[in-house]
Amino acid sequence: MNRIMQICAAALLSVTLLAPPVMAGEKILKMSTTSSTESSGLLDVLLPELEKDTGIKVKVVAKGTGAAILDGMDGNVDVIFVHAKELEDKFIADGFGTKRYVVMHNDFIIVGPAADPAGIKGMNNAVEALQKIAASGSAFISRGDVSGTHNKEQYLWRRSGLTLQQKTEDIEKRGKKKSFTFDHPEGLGKWYLSIGQGMGKTLTFADEKRAYTLTDRGTYIKYRFGGGRPVDLDILVEGGEELANPYGVIPVNPEKHPHVKYELAKTFAEWLVGERGQALIGNYKVLGKQLFYPDAVPMK
Repeated sequence: MNRIMQICAAALLSVTLLAPPVMAGEKILKMSTTSSTESSGLLDVLLPELEKDTGIKVKVVAKGTGAAILDGMDGNVDVIFVHAKELEDKFIADGFGTKRYVVMHNDFIIVGPAADPAGIKGMNNAVEALQKIAASGSAFISRGDVSGTHNKEQYLWRRSGLTLQQKTEDIEKRGKKKSFTFDHPEGLGKWYLSIGQGMGKTLTFADEKRAYTLTDRGTYIKYRFGGGRPVDLDILVEGGEELANPYGVIPVNPEKHPHVKYELAKTFAEWLVGERGQALIGNYKVLGKQLFYPDAVPMK
């Protein structure tokens, strides 16, 4: 019996020695990011290559930019990858982030049914287009999720000169409720619907309702041309400075949250804005259509 036990113990020891280390040697980074980087398919291209080059695995939490920034403020992630520069600058000014790395851009567009009941097709002034949508009472779907897209939409409504109202919503996170207030035109729940969803679900809902919505171009291209059941919405308004959509990546400040993996976050950010990451971003296309344009390294 002792002999059998010795053999079993030896076998167990050999398996333990030969087995790869569990977690201890792995480089795992937690990232909170806007849903558009995930919905567009870009992360599916970037993250496997990042792991090949650096050994870093990224655990992704995709949500609206506002919620992603809250993750960084709470120290729940090591890095944020978002698209609302005003909020990003405040995140850094308040000491939660170390540096904003300029990564890429695309643009926002207003999409809607081909019938175009508000008559906005061909416009490049988003503010005037929203005025016409409101005047016609045509259905408009808002993400309503404190995302970068929702932030941009509110900015455009504020510039429209229309009478706006405020609504306060609660977000429950880790058992805690946090409130946020957003501006919206009159008609909430009638022609203006705020659904509190990511970009992909918002596009799908707008398609079902034959409604207008504001979207980033990357996610729209993915949902319009990227396979599966395409959303049957057309680009009706594009161009113009007010529809610019820049993205930045920010490591969380270890002085605020000493437990964050700052060095991994910094390595990730520098890889993303280096030649390798920028080339992958510039070359990512869906059916020949470019979704994002690199800003740190010019395309060759």
